[in-house]
Amino acid sequence: MGEIDSLESSEWTDWSAAENLERVCRSILINTRNELYLKMRFLDVALSSFFYVIDMDIYQMGTDGFGMHYQPKTLGGLYRTDRVMVNRLYLHTALHCVFRHVTRQNGREKELWDLSCNIAAESIIDSMNHRVVRRAQSWLRQDVYRKLEKEMRVFTAEKIYAALVKWGLPERKLFKLSEEFNVDDHRLWPEDDNQNKKNEIENRWKNQTERIETDMETFSKESASDFGDILKQVRVENKERCDYRQFLRKFSILKEELRIDEDSFDFGFYSYGLRVYGNMPLIEPQEWKEEQKIEEFIIVIDTSMSCSGELVKRFLEETYSVLSENNSFFRKVNIHIIQCDETVKEDRKITCGEELKEYMEDLTLKGEGGTDFRPAFAYVEELIEKGELGSLKGLIYFTDGQGIYPVRKPPFQTAFVFVKEDYEDVNVPAWAIKLVLDEEEYAPGYRM
Repeated sequence: MGEIDSLESSEWTDWSAAENLERVCRSILINTRNELYLKMRFLDVALSSFFYVIDMDIYQMGTDGFGMHYQPKTLGGLYRTDRVMVNRLYLHTALHCVFRHVTRQNGREKELWDLSCNIAAESIIDSMNHRVVRRAQSWLRQDVYRKLEKEMRVFTAEKIYAALVKWGLPERKLFKLSEEFNVDDHRLWPEDDNQNKKNEIENRWKNQTERIETDMETFSKESASDFGDILKQVRVENKERCDYRQFLRKFSILKEELRIDEDSFDFGFYSYGLRVYGNMPLIEPQEWKEEQKIEEFIIVIDTSMSCSGELVKRFLEETYSVLSENNSFFRKVNIHIIQCDETVKEDRKITCGEELKEYMEDLTLKGEGGTDFRPAFAYVEELIEKGELGSLKGLIYFTDGQGIYPVRKPPFQTAFVFVKEDYEDVNVPAWAIKLVLDEEEYAPGYRM
């Protein structure tokens, strides 16, 4: 490491000195990568996905999603005094890409988002039982982890950001947290308005994250206890995000509706007839139009004690906002909103948008017993047998997931909807769709 220490800033202009500096630093990074790889083979491609760039303006190390930028003198000094810290620095920077922290600021306050990403990455490394990255945790770090565990099961950057906002810490305490958790430089992360670069980074790392999950659950499963919390975060990250409005359209049907079909109407012939014959158009618009909309739909609400009433109301409000759009459902609909805990408590039939609005304004939850999903399904099948439901496309069941599921697949599509990050304890049947709404931004999308 004496080669790095002996290189003064004036020597940077000397080509041989610069070449020698790059050679030494590249050797450090390759050795670090190899040492991490030997203990974490599931990260092989992720650790090897970077090219290395000298950057005299960077603090220690940083990435733009493609290259690993490093400050040579800082890197060399750190490697000489504490190789474990270099290992942690390299892994920390790589994890930002694996979990796409680089592209997910999305209007959040920059400094708080950076801190949230650093806490998420460091919590993963601290949970690993590997000598190459293990170090003693400070009291402050342990205290932060304890407080976050009360707020969430999985330490995602988005959840940590929401917790920090809720805590409303004074600037002095935020500065201490930054000193404790800030490791790398985030200045190379793309701005929110640089969508093209963000998309490129997302696409580059999406396959990497999916591969990590597959490897950890198969080839590397025998040493899973040494991985710490990375598998939990990888599973969360790999849950596909989709538009909630688009999801509801899965339950729509194609049907003619009394409405002028402008798409199939030729205004040329219409205007030609008016010009030639006065008030006699040659063609009239069609009065019926085929529409893909929701006609019959079931919403079941878990009103057991374990399901938050506030979250239920927010879910219904979001669903109402979608269904109340003019292009979402037909003028006359047959929507049943069923409240159920261990038994069916209420079935409210909705036939138009006005009734749906009235129901939302006077919403009262009934139940607070245990959770059993079977009575609701049995009740819906009775409605079908009685002829009250003729073209039912699907059922959405909003719940916390802790209950008894039906064994038999019902004769309609079913989705169980949750608002939390707990994926391990929710054993949704294979025939059902599993949706986990993002509680922080609440239902701009879902994970399936």
